[in-house]
This record gives sequence, structure tokens and C-alpha cells, in this order.
Amino acid sequence: MAIIKAKGYEFNAVPVKNSFNRRALKFKNNIITKLRAVGLTEDDVDIEIEPVAIKNVPAKASWYLDGSHLHYTYKMCNRYVDNLFVVLKVIEFEVDAVIEGKKTIEEFILDFNEEDDFEDERKAAREHLGVDHDTIDIEEINKKYKVLAKDLHPDMPNGDVEKFKALNHSHKILKRELE
Repeated sequence: MAIIKAKGYEFNAVPVKNSFNRRALKFKNNIITKLRAVGLTEDDVDIEIEPVAIKNVPAKASWYLDGSHLHYTYKMCNRYVDNLFVVLKVIEFEVDAVIEGKKTIEEFILDFNEEDDFEDERKAAREHLGVDHDTIDIEEINKKYKVLAKDLHPDMPNGDVEKFKALNHSHKILKRELE
């Protein structure tokens, strides 16, 4: 069985073999149920179900808590339903950490807090690093970052502090998305 690594957690992949759309709906409902444990209602949570759950598209969950827009996207699996399972597992781990007192609600909010234009930020970060708009390979992104960081580092002859800071910001955005 494959091991999935997402947002600092490792767990077994549970590949869905049939009833893909029904399972996707089940995962959505489980996410909503789990988020109720931190005081949310179904109206606070937005999860758009992909009509064809076997498509190769990312799964996304957004919710509002204490005035913050929280969001998590996963797209490393080949099917929407499998991506949604990963979103469910990460949210389960994070909510359980809050319930068990291992994490405060403020830390939970910080871990998932996203600006409304996060998709545009991720696109701009990929452009800044010079990788394709759909690149999800963190190793490729890290390699590009290291090459650019070496040239832009303030201690280098062509170094530029502002460009180096912008590069670090772009790398941080993509690391947060993919790790």
C-alpha cells in the first residue's frame, strides 16, 4: 500500500476502486463532520464536488473560522476522489490535534489561512521560479529555487536583496502548497 505525505503527515493511501462519485460525496460529508468539532456548520464549509470524480483534478476545501478564510488543496494523486481523501485525512489530523490540545485554534487557523487570491499567488510564484504553471514536483521547484537563490543572494556579485526576498516568498508559497 502506498504511503502519502501531506502537510507533515504520513498515512496509507486508500485507493478508491468503484463508486467514485459516491465516495467523493462521502469524503465531503466526512470533512464537514470533522470541521464541526471546531465549531463550524455546513454553511461555513465550501467543497465543490467534481461531477466526474475520476478526473485528474485537485480537490479543494475552504472554510471560514473566526473571520479567516481557510483553505486546503491537494493535487498529487491522479484522481479527484483520491485527492479529496487526502484533504479529508489532513483535516482530520489537524482537527484532532486541536481537540487533543496539541495545537491551538490560532495555530490551526495559521496553518490553513489563505488570502482570497491564493491561486493567483501560486501562479505568479511558479512564473517567478521559471517552472510550468502545473508543476507539482517539489524537487524540481527546489532545484530552480537553489539556482536562482545562488545568483540573487546579496553576498554574490549580482545579488539583489529585494529580488532575493521576492524569490524566497515565491518559494515559501509553493512549499506551503506542496508539502
